[in-house]
Amino acid sequence: MTFHFTKAATVALMGVGLALGAPLIGAAPAEAKTLRMAYDADPVSLDPQEQLSGGTLQFSHMVFDPLVRFTKELEFEPRLAESWEQIDDRTMRFHLREGVTFHSGNPFTAEDVVFTMERMKQSPDFKGLFEPFVGAVAIDEHTVDLVTKEPYPLVLNLATYLFPMDKAFYTGTDENGQPKDALVKHGNTFASTQASGTGPFVVRSREQGVRLEFERFADYWDTESPGNVTEIIFTPIKEAPTRVASLLSGGVDFIAPVPPTDLERLGNDDSINLVTMSGTRIITFQMNQERVEAFQDPRVRQAIVYAINNAGIVDKIMKGFGTVAAQQSAAGQAGHAPELEPRFDVEKAKALMEEAGYADGFSITMMAPNNRYVNDAKIAEAAAAMLAKINIDVDLTTMPKAQYWPEFDKRAADIMMIGWHPDTEDSANYTEYLLMTPDAETGYGQYNSGNYSNPEVDEMIVQSRTMVDLEARSALLQDVERKLYEDAAFVPLHWQNLSWAAAQGIHIEDIVNVMNFPYLGDLVIDD
Repeated sequence: MTFHFTKAATVALMGVGLALGAPLIGAAPAEAKTLRMAYDADPVSLDPQEQLSGGTLQFSHMVFDPLVRFTKELEFEPRLAESWEQIDDRTMRFHLREGVTFHSGNPFTAEDVVFTMERMKQSPDFKGLFEPFVGAVAIDEHTVDLVTKEPYPLVLNLATYLFPMDKAFYTGTDENGQPKDALVKHGNTFASTQASGTGPFVVRSREQGVRLEFERFADYWDTESPGNVTEIIFTPIKEAPTRVASLLSGGVDFIAPVPPTDLERLGNDDSINLVTMSGTRIITFQMNQERVEAFQDPRVRQAIVYAINNAGIVDKIMKGFGTVAAQQSAAGQAGHAPELEPRFDVEKAKALMEEAGYADGFSITMMAPNNRYVNDAKIAEAAAAMLAKINIDVDLTTMPKAQYWPEFDKRAADIMMIGWHPDTEDSANYTEYLLMTPDAETGYGQYNSGNYSNPEVDEMIVQSRTMVDLEARSALLQDVERKLYEDAAFVPLHWQNLSWAAAQGIHIEDIVNVMNFPYLGDLVIDD
């Protein structure tokens, strides 16, 4: 489905009583700068709360604005909130920026934050993240309190994921009589196809999977931003060689990710600005214990972990562009247990299979995306070949991520690939989403396609959410990693490194970060 938002059509679609001449997308300045960018895929929706994914968050930083955002040094920087203060042990007060308008022309107020918080607490993907919160309370037009159920150490971390939505714009019903604020995963809702944020760019047109166009918001509040990009043409290019070829030929100006096989070539090309950094996104496989009885035996899960040579995958497939993992938490994160080491031993794996009564093996299905993570399909193919050595026959299916996520949500295969960057930059977030017992009410375990369940781990993670003694909290989270390791709760592969490349004169080095949410509103392109 294709949507084109001309100025007149957009005003008509909004239905919020704007004057015909209300400013929406301003005329481009004399020195207009167009960025032609290509990622491996485009966002699956324009709804910032439909899917908790990197693509959605990258889009949100373009079209919406958070209350607070991380700097490159992972410090907190004011955005829609100018300042904040702790009122009591459960209440943090945010003083909102005045004079901010949404793309619709509606003013931004505390009521928009309250509306957004309530919606996030209903979102299947975000409710687990915001479960510690009672909600948001508007004190006055530009003051809002975020109130937690108990003392909570990560309020500011979560504020980086709170992108206020335009309450007036999303209130009422659409042309089909459906609520404009309806939140449906993989559904064709008003919010999934229309957007009104406060961010630096307005969606001009969208053809899903083909092209996404943005224009600079003329009334953007951040007049001190150095960014001079006035137009962005976003083209999803799934195939990595095609993406690189397009950059080198001048078809596009900025690509991500850069395939490991091309890092050296692009790094040695004087016409290319290559930026790389280590990342904290863990790439894993999950083993569905409800679909496969054998996976209920920890010895079988351990055998699978021992059979998959994740160091070899990093060396041969990733060309060294990754860090071999034995746990979820990366070095430097609160829960990282440094003594846990990768395990690869085929003979040990065979012995465990025999001990568990599965020496002759069994057959399973596996699914993985082919354009979400670096070399995801190749990694899945390698893992399937490795499992064959312990008599596990794998029927592998790979697919584009737009098709993969609905299948993942259905737990449609016995083993499924999932990568995770901790949304709070905190170790507990991995477990909350990937390995806690799935609970639709709280949102815990939302991405636990293995249906792994360990009540002790659940209890420890819940306990960590109210611990303000950070040293004790770190020790607890390290114990969580040790338990998951012993239980072979999942198959750890590696932490994926990050890479971006652009034509020289496009200063991506200033706007990329370890979260992989480039702040494109601040991007500078030389004359």
